[in-house]
Amino acid sequence: MDIKTASALRRLRLVSAPEAVSFLLLLIFGTGFKLVLGIKTFVMPLGMLHGVLFILYVIFWLDAWNRTKWSLGTAALYFVLSVLPTGGFFAERKLKREAEASVIAARARKEKEAVVGGAGA
Repeated sequence: MDIKTASALRRLRLVSAPEAVSFLLLLIFGTGFKLVLGIKTFVMPLGMLHGVLFILYVIFWLDAWNRTKWSLGTAALYFVLSVLPTGGFFAERKLKREAEASVIAARARKEKEAVVGGAGA
């Protein structure tokens, strides 16, 4: 995995959890307080925060999809996770595992090249 692909996945992973938190805050405090208590104070700032984070998530998702060449199913999974209230947490965990697996694979390739290159010398 090249550095730009790793960076794209890292950006997507880093915005996943805050996007999920903002969604939950909007649902609990914004909508909850508005419906139950009639307090509309939290709706606009929480809605704006969630909107900005969601737009960042979608931009980073498109960049990651373009760089990683995910299948349509994988890309759709990450998008669906962005519209579920707790989906961002699952996306973050899955992206972290994917990045760790890529690092392990890259190290294994590097060691294999070193062994093969060292044997011929």
